[in-house]
Amino acid sequence: MNFDIVIIGSGQAGFQTAASLRQEGFEGSIALIGEEPGLPYQRPPLSKAYLKEGVADRLYFRDAGFFGINSILLEDGCRVSSVNRHEKQVKLDDGRSFGYGHLVLATGARNRRLPIEGVDLEGVADLRTLAHADAFRATLPAVKHLAVIGGGFIGLEIAATARAMGAEVTVLEATDRLMSRVVSPPVSAHFLAAHREAGIDIRLDTMASRITGSDGRATGVELQDGSRIDADLVLVAAGVVANQELAEAAGLYVHDGIRVDDQLSTEDPDISALGDCASFPFGHDGMPTRLESVQNAVDQAKCLARRLTGKAERYAALPWFWSDQGPYKLQIAGLAVGADHHEQHSGGEGKLTVLCFRREELIGVETVNAPGDHMAARKLLAGDAPVTLKEARDAGFDVTALFKARKA
Repeated sequence: MNFDIVIIGSGQAGFQTAASLRQEGFEGSIALIGEEPGLPYQRPPLSKAYLKEGVADRLYFRDAGFFGINSILLEDGCRVSSVNRHEKQVKLDDGRSFGYGHLVLATGARNRRLPIEGVDLEGVADLRTLAHADAFRATLPAVKHLAVIGGGFIGLEIAATARAMGAEVTVLEATDRLMSRVVSPPVSAHFLAAHREAGIDIRLDTMASRITGSDGRATGVELQDGSRIDADLVLVAAGVVANQELAEAAGLYVHDGIRVDDQLSTEDPDISALGDCASFPFGHDGMPTRLESVQNAVDQAKCLARRLTGKAERYAALPWFWSDQGPYKLQIAGLAVGADHHEQHSGGEGKLTVLCFRREELIGVETVNAPGDHMAARKLLAGDAPVTLKEARDAGFDVTALFKARKA
């Protein structure tokens, strides 16, 4: 079978690419190949609302009729085994081949596997797919003590949910603060205090050496200092790695993701990559960056669809992220990694806004339960003129007031 465009990966980036191509008026043939069975769905709710509600219908991007109406061939439950760039074909595990005019790699990412003993025991879980979430939901109500390895977004979201359901929860974080890869020290400290106040035992600078078990089932986590945490369920939430193996085997350049230019093209003009698997040039200095976010996947898909329909433009969307942890909603506008100065502004009632500067220029704003500040920050950071430290100081580091002053 031959198609004008073949998309490998039916997650947020892959689905949005197919949908955006039709929205941009593309009339050629499209095949969307997904490794998971069933309709494409949203991942963020899996560690949030879905654990509580379990309503799968709310996860799906569109119903089955959408694909027929839009003439998009959805091949679900299919794994692509290789890409032949010379013949412009992808081969599936079942022996079928799909020819392409243009290939889109939206292969996403997978959970990082810990190199420790016991990760294959029954009662050791991770969360990335709907199947993972269903298994976790079925187990969680009976759990008395949950051990979470990893203090990032997913680990803390699930820890908060499990604690609210009555479980004892211990979070083991290898670094000296929570969410250290993505948030500032003030926000890390805020959530450390909040989770501990909720009764979650959080241990920083703590490494798991192995997962203990009995009769094939996990019974706890042994730490590097020799101590042990008893648990009847262990969640491994140690981050993700890009699914870049297909691209690498096809001879494309990869380094923490599939390298693309500012229009999401690889060095092969007939192959593009986007979403969690792609590393693209970001910011004024073009730093290779790989983002794991819905916003990035959606905006990159729309940008790519425009290029493939003759409306090429540079990808330069402002990144933003969110995480729901118990009663606290964390929202981040911009990328605060590399900030050398932080300023806090408290709005009271548990609200917090942190402004992140690099070389006296605002590069990111983190908010907790302050949606107005978040929206103002997104508009400020997306503007043409950078916000200086002096300008922010003159506004009392009040993001909303700063935005209103600029707008006036």
